[in-house]
Amino acid sequence: MADLTYIPVDIVERFMMDVFRGLGVPEEDARICTDVLIASDLRGIESHGIGRLKYYYDRITAGIQFTKTEIEIIKETETTALLDGHHGMGQVIAYRAMRLAMGKARQYGLGAVAVRNSTHFGIAGYYPLMAAREGMMGLTVTNARPAIAPTFGSEPMLGTNPIAFAAPSDMDFPFCFDGATSICQRGKIEVAARVGKPVPEGWVIDAEGNPATDAAKILEDLGRDQAALLPLGGAGELFAGYKGYDLATMVEILSASLCGGVFMKDLLGFAPDGSRRPHMLGHFFLAIDIEHFLPLEVSKRITGDIMRALQASRKAVGHDRIYVAGEKEHEMEAIVRQQGVPVNESLRRELQVMRDALHIAGYESYF
Repeated sequence: MADLTYIPVDIVERFMMDVFRGLGVPEEDARICTDVLIASDLRGIESHGIGRLKYYYDRITAGIQFTKTEIEIIKETETTALLDGHHGMGQVIAYRAMRLAMGKARQYGLGAVAVRNSTHFGIAGYYPLMAAREGMMGLTVTNARPAIAPTFGSEPMLGTNPIAFAAPSDMDFPFCFDGATSICQRGKIEVAARVGKPVPEGWVIDAEGNPATDAAKILEDLGRDQAALLPLGGAGELFAGYKGYDLATMVEILSASLCGGVFMKDLLGFAPDGSRRPHMLGHFFLAIDIEHFLPLEVSKRITGDIMRALQASRKAVGHDRIYVAGEKEHEMEAIVRQQGVPVNESLRRELQVMRDALHIAGYESYF
């Protein structure tokens, strides 16, 4: 693409730090937020890296997300905890919640933490990867503002509600699945809208249940309940779309019913009088300390054997390689570190807006 430029990773990291600090996020918290976002860019997930920075900027400046994160422990046991994030920075809330779960798992084998009144926390996969790096398995789910229609429906009721799981292996990278329970996440549509591209037919339906492909219009219609993402499996039952719908519902339950949080339409970010308010998201984190079951090296070998067996299985005609979850992202990191983070013209304008509004100097040669 002609307007695509690549910005060195360290410059992107520094700029995001400057933006978060300029907005009033404390230094340590700004570092956590930046690390979550740059991890997305490094893994090739353009929708949740620097491309999502303006999203947080807008919510903070609108007063519906707070830069000072005050986490309250509502209830705690040896293996569980319930936290209230009080609408602070979602990345900070999630990071500390997973750390708490991991600490409990280290002592008791399992640690589970439920969170209410949080905000968007970036890629879900970041948090189970925290556990995998320390010899644990991790699971993270979160609800989100409504986007998915239930099977046989056309109204957005459930969020894209990702499920993320990671396990250490004896390969060069851990197994890491991180996926929305819709066919695509809202972020991919935002990326398509930035570059003026349509989305594939079968991702989204309009209010009558017909296919929708105009990315910019889809984003507008999602905000008016006039479009909806389809669950994994697609429309109807032929390709098991009900499985994606039920998985999204499972995530909604884990993200609301354990923390006493709100759900579905109450996550839209609007009060009954139409004024904006925090989105009040819920999350759930689970950490499993493998050593409480069997030696870590044994578990890592078994996980690696599973991954290698899948990679070595018979290839379909026209394909010479089978990937396992986390492999493409692992390889992408080396590429991004070498060539930089891709930034298109639309995103560049967003970065300029934040740069100028916060009076951040030193980036004029990049955007």
